[in-house]
Formats: sequence, structure tokens, C-alpha cells
Amino acid sequence: QVQLVESGGGSVQAGGSLRLSCAASGYTYSTSCMGWFRQAPGKEREGVAAISTGGGSTYYADSVKGRFTISQDNAKNTLYLQIHSLKPEDTASYYCAAGGSYSVEYPLEAYVYNYWGQGTQVTVSS
Repeated sequence: QVQLVESGGGSVQAGGSLRLSCAASGYTYSTSCMGWFRQAPGKEREGVAAISTGGGSTYYADSVKGRFTISQDNAKNTLYLQIHSLKPEDTASYYCAAGGSYSVEYPLEAYVYNYWGQGTQVTVSS
């Protein structure tokens, strides 16, 4: 089992920045890929960024490229998502996820991830 706890969400004005964190514990050695997903009310969960835990390859949704940066601190077992130039359409609950080897094949697809955090809310006002 892997436990994931997100933090860092909040309410910001458009153009602002946030850094989300995801603290992982448990059998983290079994994780091959970690990702950030978001879900707005009435919309499907969307993969926004992912990183392979071994090689550090990163993956981004087209809608966030250039504004979102995913990173990991293996010593702290913590995943980060730095968000710049926030837009009102970025408003959503943001979830951290961890997956096994299959998740590296489809890193932005929710169905390949086994473990999920409880989410942290990001609200962007115009």
C-alpha cells in the first residue's frame, strides 16, 4: 500500500502561482510513475502532469505545458507541482496518484494508477 497526502492548495487570483505537494509513504519502492490529476465540478478527471520515478521523465497535458512543472524529491518521498500563471479554468480539486510499471505507458491516464490522495482544492478568481 502507498499513502498519498496532498497539500498546498488555496484561493489565488488569476496570474498567481501555487506549489502543490504530495507526501508519499508506505511501499513507495513499488511505484514507477507518479502523477497529478485535476477534476472540476461536472467534468472528468484530467491528467495534467506525471513523472517516472526512476528516470525522471516528465509528461504534461497540452493545456498546462509551460505553466506547470512536476518534480520529485526522492529523499523526502515528496512529489511537487509548481503552477504559474494560474487561470480561472485551472480551478479544480487536484489529486496526486501513484502507479506501477503500467502507468509509465500511459502516464496521464487515471485508470493506470493504483493509489490516490484525497485531493487539494485550487480556486482561481479572475
